[in-house]
Amino acid sequence: MIIDLPSSTTSAVNRKLVELRESGGVFALGRVLTLVVVTDDGPELERAVDAANAASREHPCRVIVLARGQRRASPRLDAQIRVGGDAGASEVIVLRGYGPLAAEEAGAGMVMPLLLPDAPVVAWWPNEAPASPSEDAVGRLAQRRITDALSSKNPVKAFEARRKDYAPGDTDLTWTRLTQWRAQLAAALDVPPYENISAAVVAGEAVSPSTELIAGWLAASLGVKVKRSPSERDNGLSLVRLTRPSGDVELARPDGKTARLTQPGQPERLIALARRHVSDCLAEELRRLDPDEVYAEALAGVAKVTRGRTPVKVRA
Repeated sequence: MIIDLPSSTTSAVNRKLVELRESGGVFALGRVLTLVVVTDDGPELERAVDAANAASREHPCRVIVLARGQRRASPRLDAQIRVGGDAGASEVIVLRGYGPLAAEEAGAGMVMPLLLPDAPVVAWWPNEAPASPSEDAVGRLAQRRITDALSSKNPVKAFEARRKDYAPGDTDLTWTRLTQWRAQLAAALDVPPYENISAAVVAGEAVSPSTELIAGWLAASLGVKVKRSPSERDNGLSLVRLTRPSGDVELARPDGKTARLTQPGQPERLIALARRHVSDCLAEELRRLDPDEVYAEALAGVAKVTRGRTPVKVRA
């Protein structure tokens, strides 16, 4: 069910939520957090709502979407409430601010009256994010702040901003997309022979924040020289090779879907390692509300990575 409230106020939205609760049942009980989504109006909004609805099936929450409208328009707030089948396991409140209400400070003011009491707040910027999320008006309301450098107009610039302005509670979906890669590499090193890693090579397309992050993670966690090189194919992260005395451990994904794990003394294995959906990454990030220290270490480790110019060929 979708209820439109044109030219509305946050007080009117709250009253409508109470009315819906009394007439249709208590749909706000059991909500574990408030997810605030900051995006532009248009197709990006619906994609973000779909991802939030999918994640809410694992984490029932109230979703508040700040859809920034035209800044040159007259001041107006158009609200929309979605419940039932249109809202997954949550209720979705869409706030479209125009004119001065499209500014970040105004958006935070509109969100505050609609936050669930005594529940954590998570802020998510699915596309463009502020340079310093922790200092943003909405970011200051949240315990966790989720960005996505890969979805910004300039992923390299956005990733550098994440490194420069990191604060505890920040995270980025480029890091979450690496969970399965990190799990496979850790598992490969958890079987005999237990040998020290002497060096590592990471290859991926030139514009790939995830490739930068996994190189930083290896440099920080292993304390060895890590070389980040371009790959011949533009499939994001393509290869991680760990050098040790008995032979290399190599995890290669030439087609962006299936990876091949090779290691001494073990048969070659094929692993399903396709790029993760945004909804899966978002659901994973909502499982924790404390600072991600490993992500912070990976960001710091990027400064220790050396750069290679020769593209690395990944065997198909």
